[in-house]
Amino acid sequence: MLFRRGAVTFVALLSISVIALAVLSPDGLERIRVPFAEQEPENSISGRVGGDGPVLVVKIDDTSAAHPQIGLEDADLIYIEQVEGGSTRLAAIFSSKIPSRVGPVRSARISDIELLEQYGRVGFAYSGAQRKMYPVIEEANLHDLGAQRNSPTIYTTDPNRISPYAMVLRADLLMELAASRNLEFAQSKNMGWKFGNAPESGEEVTSVEVSWPTSSYSAVWSPSESRWLLNYRKAANIADSGQHLGASTFVIQLVSITDSIYKDKVGGVTPFTATVGSGRGYVLRDGKSIPALWSRPSPADGTTWKTIDGDEIAFAKGQIWVALTDKEPVFTRKSADAANTGSK
Repeated sequence: MLFRRGAVTFVALLSISVIALAVLSPDGLERIRVPFAEQEPENSISGRVGGDGPVLVVKIDDTSAAHPQIGLEDADLIYIEQVEGGSTRLAAIFSSKIPSRVGPVRSARISDIELLEQYGRVGFAYSGAQRKMYPVIEEANLHDLGAQRNSPTIYTTDPNRISPYAMVLRADLLMELAASRNLEFAQSKNMGWKFGNAPESGEEVTSVEVSWPTSSYSAVWSPSESRWLLNYRKAANIADSGQHLGASTFVIQLVSITDSIYKDKVGGVTPFTATVGSGRGYVLRDGKSIPALWSRPSPADGTTWKTIDGDEIAFAKGQIWVALTDKEPVFTRKSADAANTGSK
C-alpha cells in the first residue's frame, strides 16, 4: 500500500511538473524523455525517422510525361534544377529510407557535380550523360552508378510508360550490388541547417509560386498536414503511390544560372546552376515565409541559412524541397489586403 501511494504521488508530481514546464517554457517539453523509452533515430539531413545511412542520389525526369513519379515520397531532400529549354529536373537525396523503385530516371547534368559534393562520396544513379561529361563524373567525388554501368535488371523498363520516361531504378538491387562491391557511401550528416522551432520573423503566406522559363511549381500550406503541398504546372503533384508530394520545409534558393560548355543532342545549351557562394532566398515552414541568406563557402561545405538579421533558421523535421531558381517567387500573403485585392 505504501509503495502504491508513493508511486501515485510520484506520477502526480511528474504530471504537475510537465504542465508547469509547458506553460512556462514550451520549448522545454522537447527535452523531456520518458523513462525507459527509446527514441527512434532521426536522419541528419531531414530529421525524419530512420536514422543516418548511406546517401543515394537519383536523377529524376520532371516533364509532364514523367508524372506520376515513383519513390519521391521517401526522399529526405529533393532539389529542383533547371535544364535545357528552361525545363526542370530533380535530384532526389535518399538516406533514412531507400525505396525499392525510383523513377523515371534521367541523365546527369554538370550542375549535379558541384551540388552533390557537399554530401561526400555518395552513390549517384542516373540514366546517362553527354559524352563530354563522363570524364567529369569519373573524376568527381562520387560513386558512378549510372545505367551505362549496370544491367537492365537494375535499371528496368516500365511497360506502362513510353521512352525516355520509362526507366525505373530498382534501388534496392543497386544498393545490394554496391554492398557486394564493398563500395563505401558517405553517410548522411548535418548539411548546414538544424531542426527546431521557427524563428519569430517571417510573414504568414498561404501559397507560393516558383517558376523557370518553361516549368513551374506552387506550394500551398496545409494546416491539417503541417506541410506545403506541391503542385506541378498547376496540377496536384501526386506520386505513383497516390500520395500528394509535399515539404515540411520548402526552400527557395536564388542562384546564378548561366550557360555551360555542354549541349544536349539537339543543340540545346545546358545551364549551370551555381550553388557555391552566397545569396538570398526564402525558407518556408509552418505557414510562414522567412526571407533568408544562404552561404556555402566551398563545394565540400554544407549550406547554411540565416535570417536577414543573422540568426540561424531552424528547419521543420520532415521532407525538404529546395527550388534552385534565379527568379523571385510570387507569394499569396495571409492578409485581408491580399484577400481583397489579390496582391502577391
